[in-house]
Amino acid sequence: MVNFFICGVQKGGTTALDRQLRSHPALEMAQTKELHFFDDDSLAWDAPDYGRLHLAFTDPTGPRRRGEATPIYTYWPRSLERLQAYNPAAKLIMLLRHPVLRAFSQWRMETHRGWETLPFSAAIRPPGRLRVSSAPGGVHRVFSYVERGLYASQVERMLKLFPTTQLLFLRTDALWNDFDLTLRKVHSFLDIPHAPPGEHRYTVSVGSEAPAPLGLDDAEYLSGLYADDISATARLTGLDLRDWLEPAASLGEPMRP
Repeated sequence: MVNFFICGVQKGGTTALDRQLRSHPALEMAQTKELHFFDDDSLAWDAPDYGRLHLAFTDPTGPRRRGEATPIYTYWPRSLERLQAYNPAAKLIMLLRHPVLRAFSQWRMETHRGWETLPFSAAIRPPGRLRVSSAPGGVHRVFSYVERGLYASQVERMLKLFPTTQLLFLRTDALWNDFDLTLRKVHSFLDIPHAPPGEHRYTVSVGSEAPAPLGLDDAEYLSGLYADDISATARLTGLDLRDWLEPAASLGEPMRP
C-alpha cells in the first residue's frame, strides 16, 4: 500500500515538499513525481490493477512509509474516490495557495509550454472559461485556472471520504516563510521523526518567467470571485485565511513559480 499522498494543489509548492520528503530515511517517495494514477480515466476502475502504482516504488515490502505526489487528485473527478477505495487509511496532504496567485502561476506555466495563447485577462473570463465548462465533465487539465482555485468543494469531497485525522491542510506561504516549522507539521502528521530541511528548499519549475505581470484589474476581478469560497475553505479546513480577503493580498506575494 501507498500510505500517503500529496494530493493538491497544482502550483501550490508540492514539488518543494516532495523533494524534501525524498531525503527522509523513513519514507520512500514514488520514483516519479505526479504518477497521475488515480486521475487516469482510461483504467478499468471496476476492477483496478494497482501494479503500475506499486512499480513506482523500489522497496514495496520494506518498513518505510510510501508516498506519492500528484496535485490534480483534489480537482479531477473521481480521483479521491478511487484513492479511498485503494487505501481508506491513507493520509492526504493538501497545500493551499492564494487562489489568484495560483491561477496566475498556472497560466504562466501553460503559456510557457505553448498550450495557452490567450492573455491572462481573457483566459479567466468568458469565453476563456467556456473551454472548461464545455469540456467533458466540466473539467479541463490545462485551462482550469479559475476552477482549480475553488477549494471549498474539493475539501468537502476529502472530508466526506476521509476522517479529519487523515487530512493535513497547509498554506503554501507557510511552507515558504517557515519551511522548517511546516516540515515539522508534515513529519508529525506522518508519524516520523523530524529531519531538518535540506539545502534545496524550492524548485523553479517550468514557466517561472512571466510574459506579463499580474494586473490589478485581474487580481481584483478574481478576488471578488473567490471571496465566498475562501471563507468556506477557512471554515472547512480550520485555516486562518482572513488575510486572503484583504484587497492587496493577491498582489502581496513575492513572485514564485
